[in-house]
Amino acid sequence: MANLVAVILTYNEAHHIETCVAALRDWVDAVVVWDSGSTDDTTQRAAAAGALVVQRPFDNYAAQRQAALDSTAAEWIFFVDADERATPALAAEVRQVITAPDAAAGYWTPRRNFIVGHEMRAGGFSPDYQLRLLRRSAANYDPNRQVHEIVALRGPAGYLVHPLIHYNYQSWAQFHRKQRVYAAYEARILAERGIRPRPHNFILQPMREFYRRFITLQGWRDGWQGAWMAFWLAWYYGLLPYAILWRQQRSAE
Repeated sequence: MANLVAVILTYNEAHHIETCVAALRDWVDAVVVWDSGSTDDTTQRAAAAGALVVQRPFDNYAAQRQAALDSTAAEWIFFVDADERATPALAAEVRQVITAPDAAAGYWTPRRNFIVGHEMRAGGFSPDYQLRLLRRSAANYDPNRQVHEIVALRGPAGYLVHPLIHYNYQSWAQFHRKQRVYAAYEARILAERGIRPRPHNFILQPMREFYRRFITLQGWRDGWQGAWMAFWLAWYYGLLPYAILWRQQRSAE
């Protein structure tokens, strides 16, 4: 049984996948690409780079990651996105912690986020911890949280020091496309909770999100980029999900 397997979820990631696999293959026991039916040559490039490719139709992010947990025969799973890069320092740290006698059930991994060429220093983007290194027998994903997944651990969690490098948005067009998808998922979550939008939601929710990003999380440290991100995330997470839900409920009525 492999001790440590890296899992990469993909959909049309041909421009990232080879470099992502190359940063993992020399220090994990296997790299597995879980693909959601890419229409480009992601899977061919992944296989040529040395990864095992598994095809699974996409339903939601939590289900996709849980399927990888359930199907991968390894003691430890390290989830990496195609637009993330593991560094040699992170590799050494991961190998060290999983062999420690007091290893935790999972480890939060910090990320350095680059958005349209700018490394974000604050606003929730640094150090941006993600729970990615998991002891397979002690972790599962919350099926009710379909985007921005939540992991339930049966045991304590630890924190890694060395970060993943995250090239998450190469252009503002890519950013907006992805945020619209996330907003639709958030609207679905609100609907499942039985939420009915009220007038104050369209004012207070975006105001709170902007304040949280720009003031509480010190987005102002990133200058105009911090203000820009705080504005748009307030739009996509504070306002748009309620607008989508309101339109859906009006249509149903």
